[in-house]
Amino acid sequence: MKKITKAVFPVAGLGTRFLPATKASPKEMLPIVDKPLIQYAAEEAVHAGIKQLIFVLGRTKNAIIDHFDAAPDLEYDLRSKKKNSLLRLVQNIVPKNIDCVFVRQDLPLGLGHAIYCARNIINDEPFAVILADDLIKSKIPCLKQMIEIYSEKNSTIVAIEKINKKDSSKYGIIDYSSKSKSLYNLKSIIEKPSPAQAKTNLAVVGRYILPSNIFDRIKKSSPGVGKEIQITDAISGLIKDYSVYGYAFEGKRFDCGSKLGYLKATTEYALEHKELSKDFKNYLKNLKI
Repeated sequence: MKKITKAVFPVAGLGTRFLPATKASPKEMLPIVDKPLIQYAAEEAVHAGIKQLIFVLGRTKNAIIDHFDAAPDLEYDLRSKKKNSLLRLVQNIVPKNIDCVFVRQDLPLGLGHAIYCARNIINDEPFAVILADDLIKSKIPCLKQMIEIYSEKNSTIVAIEKINKKDSSKYGIIDYSSKSKSLYNLKSIIEKPSPAQAKTNLAVVGRYILPSNIFDRIKKSSPGVGKEIQITDAISGLIKDYSVYGYAFEGKRFDCGSKLGYLKATTEYALEHKELSKDFKNYLKNLKI
């Protein structure tokens, strides 16, 4: 069984729900307190043992490349002013032994197509996918939890959580044939069904472990919901021939693709921030609503 050492970050979306903030800046660069969303995602991958981070970019996402690149002028300025703690922060956004690769998605053809753009880097290895705007706070990184399950099952795994069924049209929804604790054996998965069509209230959220043969399924997929190539449809094809599992992870997810989810994440992370926690708690206590 091959280890999971590569993670794909599809970051080519336009972030229209955050306009005008995302007109010139990627939504993945929106900060939660003092770190952008994409850095939280990269850190989760690194803590899970990932060695290669593959970013699938749109043409307006160069700020993401810059964030993970060296910044000699800034580093020189911080060094000369003896701001050593800030210098270490800038120099260690990702550890030196981690390889960052950047790939272009020429057209916004959907999540499945974005993942397909990484096929020549993945080759024949299993790999992870992380959607940065699903920020998951947990003691053990969500992806690490999933890799541990993969080491037992050697199968495709998608992260799932219970949602209000009225929101099913925002998610991929699973149905299952059996379950054991937090692990569900999938018998179907459908992209954004209406509440009446949804078989369960178990939704796929932004973490996947996929086999390399998913690329064949994506290649054969026709445009689905939203006239896009959906990864859900490719996974649905896998279910016919292989075991696919849904994993109800331990942790709390923030939907930072929505304004309310983003504000919730900012508030909770600020309340735990070592520099801000005390003052921010006092501010909230005295806030008249």
